[in-house]
Amino acid sequence: MPRALSPAKSGRFGSHSTNPRFQFSNVLRRSRWPYLLLSFIAIYLWLLPANFSFLPSHGQSSQPFALRFTSIDWSSYAYSQYATTSAHLCNSIMLFETLSRLGSKPDRLLFYPSTWDTDIASSRDRDSQLLVMARDKFKVKLIPVDIPPHQSGGNDGTYNASFAKFLAWDETDYDRILHLDSDVTMLRHLDDVFLVPKAPVAMLRAYWKLPETKALTSLLILLEPSATEYERLMDEARGKGDYDMEILNRLYGDSALILPHREYGLLSGEFRSKDHKYYLGNGHEVWDAEKVISQASLVHFSDWPLPKPWIMWPHNLITDIVPQCKRKGEGEDCEDKNVWLRLYDDFRKRRKVR
Repeated sequence: MPRALSPAKSGRFGSHSTNPRFQFSNVLRRSRWPYLLLSFIAIYLWLLPANFSFLPSHGQSSQPFALRFTSIDWSSYAYSQYATTSAHLCNSIMLFETLSRLGSKPDRLLFYPSTWDTDIASSRDRDSQLLVMARDKFKVKLIPVDIPPHQSGGNDGTYNASFAKFLAWDETDYDRILHLDSDVTMLRHLDDVFLVPKAPVAMLRAYWKLPETKALTSLLILLEPSATEYERLMDEARGKGDYDMEILNRLYGDSALILPHREYGLLSGEFRSKDHKYYLGNGHEVWDAEKVISQASLVHFSDWPLPKPWIMWPHNLITDIVPQCKRKGEGEDCEDKNVWLRLYDDFRKRRKVR
C-alpha cells in the first residue's frame, strides 16, 4: 500500500512553515542581507584614496580614470629633450614651459653639450640664460653630456645630432622616459602615455608613409631605460652610418607597442593634404579640421619644402604651401587654412617671448 504523506511531518515544506517561531526567524534571515551589503559598500568606500571621485575632474578634460589616483609615483617617469644648437634649445624650453603650464607631473630632463654652461657671462649669453630658465623656472634636470662624433647617414663624417635621443636609454633611475621631438606644439600634456601597458619601447607609425611602408617615427618614443639597450643603440650608431630612424626601425620595428597617431602624431602638413584616409585610418570618415585639432594632443611641424616655424619663410613659397580654401555651397570652407595658420602663429608668438 502506498505510504500516505503525513501533514504533520517536519521538513522544508512541512509543518515549520506554519510555525510562528519559524516564520519570525526566517524573516530575520531574509532581512539580514541588506545590512551585509551596506557593510561591504562602506568598507569598500573607506579603502578608496581620499581624493577619489566618480565625477569627471575639473582639470584637463581628457585625463584618463587612472590619473585620479594619488598612488602613482610620478618621479619614476620623465620627459626628455636634447639640444645641440641654440635654436633647438629654445624649442625645448618652449616645450618645458608648456608642460609646466599644463600641470604635468613627471620629471623633465634636458641633455645638452658639456661645452655649454650655466654661468651667464653677459646679456647676450642666450644659451646660458635659457639653461638657467629651464632649471630654475621649469624645474628641468640639466644633464651635460659629451656628444660623441658619430658618423651621419650621409657618410660624411659629421655628427648626426639625432643620435642624442639615445642618451635617454641610459637614465636607468627612471622606469619610463618619454622622448619628444622639439619641433612640436603640445596642446595637452601627455602624462597618460606613461600609463600604457608595459613594453620596452612604444612609438607611433609614420602614417604619412602608408601604404608603402609601416615604418615607425621617432617623433615620440616611450622607452624603458636599460644599460643593455643603450649600449646596443650606441653600437648601432657607431656602425653602419645609418640615421637614428633606420636604427630604431631595425631594432624595434617588429616589437614596439604602437601608440595612436591621431592623438599623439598629427602633422601640420595634414591640413594641406587632399587625402586624409591614412591619418583617419579609413576611407569613409569625413575630414573635419576643427574636430581633428580639438582631439590632438601633439602636432609636429612638417610642411616640406617650407622651413620650420622658427625660420623665416621664403615669400615665393607661401602661396603654394598655405592650405587653400575650398568651395562649399555658395561660400568657402577655410577651416584647414585657419587651423594651419593658427598653429604657426601660436608657435611664433610663444617663441618670441623666450
